[in-house]
Amino acid sequence: MALDPDFVSLFRCPRCHGKLEASVEPAGLGCVRCALLYAVQDELPNFLIEEATPLPSRGPAAADGSR
Repeated sequence: MALDPDFVSLFRCPRCHGKLEASVEPAGLGCVRCALLYAVQDELPNFLIEEATPLPSRGPAAADGSR
């Protein structure tokens, strides 16, 4: 995924309006608050909430519920 970081900083989660973080694998934009990953294909983000996938866990910090 080759989205410009300045461009990504403008995006907000369509569900909670929180900041999104770029994810390389799987390619997408993740919302930590909602634990959703919005896919990016051909440099186009898909912000349909119904098509978002669960955000992969981020190691021990995610396992104990802290974010």
